[in-house]
Amino acid sequence: MSGVMKRMGMIFRAKANKALDRAEDPRETLDYSYQKQLELLQKVRRGVADVATSRKRLELQLNQLQGQSAKLEDQGRKALALGREDLAREALSRRASLQQQVSDLEVQHQTLQGEEEKLTLAAQRLQAKVDAFRTKKETIKATYTAAQAQTRIAESFSGISEEMSDVGLAIQRAEDKTAQLQARAGAIDELLASGALDDQSGLAKDDIQAELDRLSGGTDVELELQRMKAELAGGPSAQQQAIEGGTPGAAQQQSQQAQHRFDKP
Repeated sequence: MSGVMKRMGMIFRAKANKALDRAEDPRETLDYSYQKQLELLQKVRRGVADVATSRKRLELQLNQLQGQSAKLEDQGRKALALGREDLAREALSRRASLQQQVSDLEVQHQTLQGEEEKLTLAAQRLQAKVDAFRTKKETIKATYTAAQAQTRIAESFSGISEEMSDVGLAIQRAEDKTAQLQARAGAIDELLASGALDDQSGLAKDDIQAELDRLSGGTDVELELQRMKAELAGGPSAQQQAIEGGTPGAAQQQSQQAQHRFDKP
């Protein structure tokens, strides 16, 4: 049972990881990391400002104590000048106590100054790292955006190629069907002309009628040829009118006479 639960847990984690990977946008992750670094840099800067404020406060206290020490020293001199050794001793005693405080504050001031220098250097280094990360972040984001756009364009072209391939196949099938229908129509015409197939529409002619039509067409050609020869021979227009309006026998006779004159040397 425990093995099944472990396997189910592994499957769930794998699917969750895959879902998170699909949902994750590297650009958003980079922006979030950059924001966190800015927050850290801001904290370091605040630390530097706090240490500098404490150092400045110690400097003010030191200046104040040193002023008081100088005043007590001056008072001791004046007391000795007036013959008041007891007052001079009291002034010098207070001055010694102040000097101890000044020494302690000077040690703290040096410590704070060292911390301030360290934090300032750390802030400068962190600032440089943040600036470098920002440049790298923008470069990665631009590269990722370009790659994403190229991927979408490639996918679009892939879809277009598939569609054009389907269109090409459809055109090829249409051309094949057209050629097949044209070949079938030509074969049917040849079979009808040869008489192998009967034309049920009644529009087709038999072989005898086709031969008669051919001979009749040849006669018309001969008559037209005779008329042109008569015109070239310079015959009278009356003969042409006779040919066009007379009886068939007369037209044929006149045509033979014109041919005879045309053939004379």
